[in-house]
Amino acid sequence: MTYDLIIIGGGPAGVSAGVYSARKKLKTLILTSDFGGQSSISPDIHNWIGTKSISGRDLAKSLEDHIRAYESADCVIKTGQAGRVANLSQTGDIFSVETEDGSKAEGKAVVITAGSIRRKLEVPGANEYDQKGLTYCASCDGPMFADQDVVVIGGGNAGFESAAQLLAYCKSVTLLHKNNEFKADKITVDKVLSHPKMTAILNAEIVEVKGAKFVTSLVYKDKISGETKELPVTGIFVEIGFMPNTAFAKSILETNDFGAIKIDPQTQRTSLDGVWAAGDCTDALYHQNNIAAGDAVKAVEDVYRWLHLK
Repeated sequence: MTYDLIIIGGGPAGVSAGVYSARKKLKTLILTSDFGGQSSISPDIHNWIGTKSISGRDLAKSLEDHIRAYESADCVIKTGQAGRVANLSQTGDIFSVETEDGSKAEGKAVVITAGSIRRKLEVPGANEYDQKGLTYCASCDGPMFADQDVVVIGGGNAGFESAAQLLAYCKSVTLLHKNNEFKADKITVDKVLSHPKMTAILNAEIVEVKGAKFVTSLVYKDKISGETKELPVTGIFVEIGFMPNTAFAKSILETNDFGAIKIDPQTQRTSLDGVWAAGDCTDALYHQNNIAAGDAVKAVEDVYRWLHLK
C-alpha cells in the first residue's frame, strides 16, 4: 500500500501530526522507536499547555494513548526497531522509507518530526545526577529551582537565554563557558550579565558533578590558572548544543551546519517538494513541546492542501 502520508517521529510533534492526519482521513503510517521525545525523562513538566503538572513518563503515555485511539488499517503505527528509520529516498513522486528491521514503506508525502539528541555533559557524576539536579531544559525544569543557586553550562545564545529564564526565580545564576569569549550575541550577553544575580566565568573546564541524593556542587578548572574550584549549587542546566536526528534524510534534504532540516516557517516545507518537518529536528528558532506540536499541525494542514491540489 502507498500511504498518503508517512510521519517519522513520536514526540509531541509526531503525535500531533498523526492525530490531524488521521482526522483528515489520510492513509497514514507513523514510524517511531518510542513515544514522548526528549521530555519523557523529565520528572515534572509545568509548561505543557492545559496541564498544570505532568511527568515525562505520563506525558509520553498520554501522547501514545491519544494516537492509538486512531489506530486502524488507515492509520498504522510501528514502534521499536520497526519504527526506527534508517533511510529516506525518493523515486519519481513516491517516497520510500526503510527501517532498521529491513522493512520498507512508500508514501506520497512525508512529515519528519524525528527530534534531536542533546549533547550530554560527559564528566564524572553527570550520568548519576541526570534529572537529579542536572537537567537539559530550563523551560521545563527551571521553576523547580526557585530560590536556589544554579549553574548554566554553555556560552551560546541558548545558554544565555536559559540563564535569563532562570534569573526570574533562582537565587543566583552562574554561567560557565569553556572558551575565552562567549558565542552568544553581544547584546544578549550584555543584557543578561547586567542582572545583579548573574555571574559568568570564562575558560572554565567542567571536571565533576557532585551530590548526595541530588546535586550539591559542580567542580571546574580554571584553564588559565590551572586552579580547581567548586561551586555549591543545587541545579545544573546544560546548554552545549544538540544533534538533530536527521542522518537518514541528509542525502536528499537541505540542512544547516548542525544537521537541522531547513524549513519554510510559514508552511514547514523543506527543500524537497513533498517533505515537511517540524520540531527539534528543524532549524526553527525556538524548540519547545508546544511549538513543535503547533508546527506539526501546520505541516499537516499544508500536506492536506498539497495532496488535494496535485
